[in-house]
Amino acid sequence: MSEQPVSEVVVRGVMERLFADPALSTYVILDGASVPDLLGKLEEHAPEHVCLYRGELAPDLAECAPYLVRLTSESPFTHWVVEEGWGKHWGIFALAASDLERMRRHFRTFLMVQSPEGKRLYFRYYDPRVLREYLPTCNEEETRAVFGPVGCYLCEGGSTSGLHSFRQEQGSLRLESLNLSRDTRLS
Repeated sequence: MSEQPVSEVVVRGVMERLFADPALSTYVILDGASVPDLLGKLEEHAPEHVCLYRGELAPDLAECAPYLVRLTSESPFTHWVVEEGWGKHWGIFALAASDLERMRRHFRTFLMVQSPEGKRLYFRYYDPRVLREYLPTCNEEETRAVFGPVGCYLCEGGSTSGLHSFRQEQGSLRLESLNLSRDTRLS
């Protein structure tokens, strides 16, 4: 993890891609286990958000749970997430023409998986390092299921200036990898 601030060029490139299509809502799934004081920031800025876990959570579980947040381009919360969290594996972004509740239902379906031994495990797909590796392994049926209402997934690449954009086209995955420090044009 880099402790250096993300360059303004990278921040601008991420923001442009997050809000390139005004017909789509922009969401982020943030990992409470990776984001320092996430609950405090959610309370302070009050963006539209919901925990992906159900029910009343114990305080320690609430602190490390994943949260789905609807982002807006002018929100101080959005700028905080991009400026402070990019390159630190805080979460993944999704662009969709769906409301928060539909997105929550969709994302909840992937929280648990079954190991080959039959054991139920948490699937931390909202960690960009996991999503980058997982999506290319999906077959056509799995790709359609993972995308559901999502038009595009965006996540940090292997470096602070890297961005991966995943789209599905007729069940096939399309990956675009960008170096934002060199290319800030929209694709």
